Amino acid sequence: MFFRNLTLFRFPTNLDLSELDARLAEFPLKPVGPLEMSSHGFVSPIGRDAEVMAHRIEDTIWVTVGGEEKILPGPVVNELLSRRIEEFEEKQGRKPGGKMRKQMKDDLLQELMPRAFVKPVRSDALIDLEHGVVAVNSSSRKSAENLVSNIRTALGSFPALPLNAEVSPRGVMTGWIAGEPLPDGLTLGEECELKDPSDQGAIVRCQRQDLQCEEITRHLDAGKQVTKLALNLDDHVSFVLGEDLIVRKFKLLDGALDSLEHTDNDDMRAELDARFALMRGEFKRLFKVLEGALKLSKAE
Repeated sequence: MFFRNLTLFRFPTNLDLSELDARLAEFPLKPVGPLEMSSHGFVSPIGRDAEVMAHRIEDTIWVTVGGEEKILPGPVVNELLSRRIEEFEEKQGRKPGGKMRKQMKDDLLQELMPRAFVKPVRSDALIDLEHGVVAVNSSSRKSAENLVSNIRTALGSFPALPLNAEVSPRGVMTGWIAGEPLPDGLTLGEECELKDPSDQGAIVRCQRQDLQCEEITRHLDAGKQVTKLALNLDDHVSFVLGEDLIVRKFKLLDGALDSLEHTDNDDMRAELDARFALMRGEFKRLFKVLEGALKLSKAE
């Protein structure tokens, strides 16, 4: 289980989450009903046969919201609806009004839903009790907030809010490319996005590019600012940091993955534990660096 994106929230470190597993178990995933489009609820992160809903290693918890979503392709629905409208016109000698067309579509969806394919989905989160951080494996703020909302519903209260930086992420990342020293362990990658600060200003995206070359310098001299920046941490983790404080393209590198090669885990549960332990360790190191560099506010 390696996350690919990190949308981060902070909560007070003194929050008592000792009853989390029991609370999540009260809101399990249920099969989607015949007339429902979707169903969501908590599942065990480590497999269907596991009873635990909150898998914990030391001060880090892994939780998962599972879901079942009906698939009703728009083109299929529209084609069947067109046929029904044509049949109505032939029988009635007139076109159905807007209200009737809407009712016809609703009736059609009700007929199709019991026969629709069901797609399983899941969303994972890592809860770091030491730093008071929830890291959701998503680059979508909305999807991440939905998962946090599920936890809040289960607990009754969960004061987790999106990250807030006391400095401008744009300013910090622009400074790094311009030659200001990076925090210990961080090095520049080969990808960035630069924007002109004006509302309709130009946007430049670079990939596989030396970010301290003359071409980038000209963009900086023209007033463009960095809004996304690829970085590496100790050759263990690569990622792209956005001005929205979302970490995208999170990837564990060979420097980190080498530790897995020295484990002898034929058991799937043991393998998941080893991967989760590695993930939590690298995440903690990364968050500590970002917290200091961007002066991330603590939750109260």
